[in-house]
Amino acid sequence: MVASGNDFVVLGFSGSRVLGLKRLAQNICDRKYGVGADGLLILGKSKVADIKMCIFNADGSEAQMCGNGARCVALWAKSKGKSQKAKVRIETKAGIIESQVKGDNIKIRLTAPADIKLNMPIKINNKTLHVNFINTGVPHAVIFVEGLDKIDVVNLGNRIRYHKSFAPYGTNADFVEVLNNNTIKVRTYERGVEDETLACGTGAVASALITGCKLGIADRGKINVHTQGGEVLKVYFEKIGSKFHNVWLEGKANIVCKGEYYV
Repeated sequence: MVASGNDFVVLGFSGSRVLGLKRLAQNICDRKYGVGADGLLILGKSKVADIKMCIFNADGSEAQMCGNGARCVALWAKSKGKSQKAKVRIETKAGIIESQVKGDNIKIRLTAPADIKLNMPIKINNKTLHVNFINTGVPHAVIFVEGLDKIDVVNLGNRIRYHKSFAPYGTNADFVEVLNNNTIKVRTYERGVEDETLACGTGAVASALITGCKLGIADRGKINVHTQGGEVLKVYFEKIGSKFHNVWLEGKANIVCKGEYYV
C-alpha cells in the first residue's frame, strides 16, 4: 500500500502469531531481495478499537505510530469490511487513532501532541542549529530552512537523528520551508528507515503544528503540506494557548498489489 509516496507491506489477520517480526520486516522491506517498503504493518484484533496496528520500520525497529501507515490501514479495513462504520478506530502504541475513509481520501485524527520545545540550540558540524521538538506519536525535530531543495537531508538529518539531545531513542528530522501563511514544504529523514522518504505523515503534522506556533495561529488552523512525493497533505488543528487539540491529517492512499511472500 502507498500513501503520499510512503509505501508499506501490510499483513492482515492471522490465526497464529507471526514470529521473528524484526527479521521479517528487514527482509520483506529490502528493495533488492524482498518486496521493498518503508515499513511493515502487522494487523490484528483489538479489544478497544476496530483493528490493531503494529508498525515495524525497514530496519526492523518497532514504531509507536505512523501517520501514513494508519491512513493505509484505515483504507484496508474498509476494503476488507472489517468496519461498517463511517469511522475506523485503530489501536496503536501511541493510542487510539480515529479515521474517516471516503474513496481513496483518508483522514485520521492523531493523539494530542506532546513535549513541544521551541528553538532548541544544538551543535552540528561546529555550527549551532535551532531546532523545534514535538512528539506527534513519534518524536520529530523540525528545522526551518530557506532553499529546501538544496538541503543535504540525508547527511544532516542523520546527524540530527542521532544527536545526544534526543538520546536514547533518537528523532525524525523534518526540514521545512514556509511558502506562505498556510502552506509549507517539507522533507523528512525518517528514523528506522534511516533515509529520506517521499512523505511522512507524523512529520507533516509535526511541521504544520510547529509552523502554527511560529506564525502565532490561534483557535482553528489548516496548513497545506507539500511533500517530496508531490502530494499536498492537509493538516487541521485547534490551538488553545500553547496546546493543540483535534489534530487531523488528510491525504490519499492506495492498495497497489497483493500476493504471496516466501519466508
